[in-house]
Amino acid sequence: MPDTQTDFTTIRQPIELARGLPNAHYTDPAMHAAERDALFMTGWSGLAVAAQVSEPGDALPLDFLGVPLLLLRDRQGQVRVFQNICRHRGMILVSEPRRIEGAIRCPYHSWCYGTDGRLVATPHVGGPGQNAHDAIRKDELGLIEVRSHIWRDIVWIDMSGRAAPFEEVHAGLIARWADFDAPLSHGGPDSSFTLEVAANWKLAVENYCESYHLPWVHPGLNAYSRLEDHYHIEAQGQYSGQGTLVYRQIAGAAGQRFPDFPDLPAKWDTAAEYAAVYPNVLLGVHRDHTFAILLQPVAQDRTIEHIHLYYAAPDADEALKADNARLWKAVFEEDIFVVEGMQRGRHAPGFDGGRFSPAMDGPTHLFHDWVAGRMDSRRAAE
Repeated sequence: MPDTQTDFTTIRQPIELARGLPNAHYTDPAMHAAERDALFMTGWSGLAVAAQVSEPGDALPLDFLGVPLLLLRDRQGQVRVFQNICRHRGMILVSEPRRIEGAIRCPYHSWCYGTDGRLVATPHVGGPGQNAHDAIRKDELGLIEVRSHIWRDIVWIDMSGRAAPFEEVHAGLIARWADFDAPLSHGGPDSSFTLEVAANWKLAVENYCESYHLPWVHPGLNAYSRLEDHYHIEAQGQYSGQGTLVYRQIAGAAGQRFPDFPDLPAKWDTAAEYAAVYPNVLLGVHRDHTFAILLQPVAQDRTIEHIHLYYAAPDADEALKADNARLWKAVFEEDIFVVEGMQRGRHAPGFDGGRFSPAMDGPTHLFHDWVAGRMDSRRAAE
């Protein structure tokens, strides 16, 4: 790990005294690499959504901070994650999204794997016409599987394989949103989009956490769900965000609305919540739809946001879903200029990480505290 000279004690102070992460955490490629190891490779991170491989045999190659992965729904319908490499010479197996009709065949020497990861064929491995060799044991050379878990249709991965069970790590949020523990229906192609942001991924998390910016960045939302209608969501070391006591459902020209999730308590009639699950998943829940934003850190100054909207029923009105996606996309696009503006600001040498508003920045301070804690633990282990 590079010696960045970050004094994490100043970041982990009570919010009244704390300063934010210094510039290097947003601008330095070496720091970006160090955070990759400390924040993404030692616990549960968001990779994709299961709806992206909706049918058995569907395969989606993905880059996870430089690691080639393959998201796959096997013949039995189970979603699995493998390293996207052949066990022979490390060749990339799947280069484009596709349906695996038979086996996964390596394009280099035609070693073949089942959708469950088993090595099933090694042509000519023992010489021309000899498809076996005593030294090549198929049962020991299956695809390298990455530990995964699905919650709210998100495929969460533990690259280390050593994290505590997902249900244990995130028991608090699972319990908090138990009212929404119902099947989710992905809205389809119109309910999935990406945004490219010229900023460090952490700035997207920080902005999402807090409602402080609503009056100035989201005047449309603030017109009916005012700053004073919001409250903090704070779970140290796990997640943080905001909630609102005023949620207004979208309606179509004929007054049609999305169906609600079943058996919701009355509090959700007018409430909604938004939580950043550390490190890189941003979630929102409403009485009639939910969304997930998966942040893909591409570089220290570039992030791709993958957005997916979900509904309580698969037959939700298509035109209304399209309208809802346009509305949310417009809201998320409103955030881009401030996130990118903060990124440019991190090149100012006099900026010391900034101060937090004790009344308004609690969720963001918790995120900084989590980053600093993980980085400090990583440094201590070096």
